[in-house]
Amino acid sequence: MSDTPENGTSPTSEDAANELITPAMRLLQLQTRHRALDNKIAEMYEYPYQNQILLQRLKKEKLQLKDAIERLKDEMIPDLNA
Repeated sequence: MSDTPENGTSPTSEDAANELITPAMRLLQLQTRHRALDNKIAEMYEYPYQNQILLQRLKKEKLQLKDAIERLKDEMIPDLNA
């Protein structure tokens, strides 16, 4: 039998997909996606006939990401009830 599955991926890539994501890694992913959306939105403003519906959806997704980033940051900071 072969070590690689039928779909052509290696066993190490499957193991990597099952790894736990730390809160810091998740925060980095969210911030990267937020920056990418920000760049996409800015790029869309450069065109005079931008798709308004797509622009609204991107802005909404960006706000949701911002909220998720803030919640994750709050969870990462320990409560100091002193």
